Amino acid sequence: MRLLLKPFQLGPYELSHRVVMAPLTRLRASSDGIVHPLAAVYYGQRASSGGLLITEATSAAANGNGYLGAPGIYDDSQVAPWREIVRAVHAKGGRIFMQLYHAGRRSHADVQPDRVRPVGPSEVVHGSQALTAAGWVPNTPNRALRLDEIPAIVEQFRLAATRALTAGFDGVELHGANGYLFDQFMQDNSNLRRDSYGGSIANRARLLLETAQAVSTVAGSARVGVRLSPSGRVGDMADSDPPALFSHVAASLAQLDLAYLHLIEPRMQGTALDTAAGAVQQPVAAAMLRPHYSGTLIVAGGFEPAGAEAILQSGDADLVAFGRHFIANPDLPARIRHGWPLAAHDRATFYGGGAAGYTDYPVWPSSVENQGVVKKLEIKD
Repeated sequence: MRLLLKPFQLGPYELSHRVVMAPLTRLRASSDGIVHPLAAVYYGQRASSGGLLITEATSAAANGNGYLGAPGIYDDSQVAPWREIVRAVHAKGGRIFMQLYHAGRRSHADVQPDRVRPVGPSEVVHGSQALTAAGWVPNTPNRALRLDEIPAIVEQFRLAATRALTAGFDGVELHGANGYLFDQFMQDNSNLRRDSYGGSIANRARLLLETAQAVSTVAGSARVGVRLSPSGRVGDMADSDPPALFSHVAASLAQLDLAYLHLIEPRMQGTALDTAAGAVQQPVAAAMLRPHYSGTLIVAGGFEPAGAEAILQSGDADLVAFGRHFIANPDLPARIRHGWPLAAHDRATFYGGGAAGYTDYPVWPSSVENQGVVKKLEIKD
């Protein structure tokens, strides 16, 4: 049998297959961080018995948002709507983790409380953009966090995880990728600090590791995941020695006995495969970090089912997360299992809006008539 469709033990959870729904930014929440009323339908449609879903990036702090329409879990008022989402997923026998994030410098005063400046490890000019009521605009220049402010960041994530568990989530994922706050602290083009959170690799990794430990005190380490994007350039990120940095981070996380480490392959830039070199690059992050991380590895990054099967067969990963295919194919695990064609996604409806491009993708077979066929799946046993 294909590995992609074989069961897998993820911490305390028995998964029936290894097709994971990646965290997908959809930006349909209200201005106060309440998820869209259709979110329970959206996640419920994509749940499957024994399948794992990871939510869109959800702000763990009031000043942690970077986009108009991003949901939050930093206030008790935000818990109840998430509970309905969990119920919809559990009703179909699925599991769901909440991804917690802090945008750090990738934000704008218009989406900050009282229009304050965003925060980050250091004041470094960068070219990222934030989504505001005026559209996509350059980020507001950030200020550097004071040393005495950093413990509050850790505590905000611990409280956010507590709220996620109150809502019934099966676990949480810390978003340490894509140029957000943890990534900003880890990589040395954005972290110019000279205190205990800057300079050495160990110091730059400290915030992520301390937060993972703090969240584990309320969720249990077996229900905590971490996402990284080794060598990713999203958010104007770069490091002088990515292999050394991310090998250290992976090895340190391995000591915490987490549910998983989730890697975005560097070939992914934003929502598209990086084809600047003339061809789609092969996965490299998982192969680089597998020797340093003995636990469960999830990989993401523009995978087709055949490529997902190949990386599982290589032993470089244990589970594969799909993004755009899950948007357009709510029944993606079933399509892979039965060899049904995949429907095409509509990129114009990825961010913001209502039901269009969100909850209106049909399941097989009506999807072929309404969305068009991309390709027939071909996976060799």
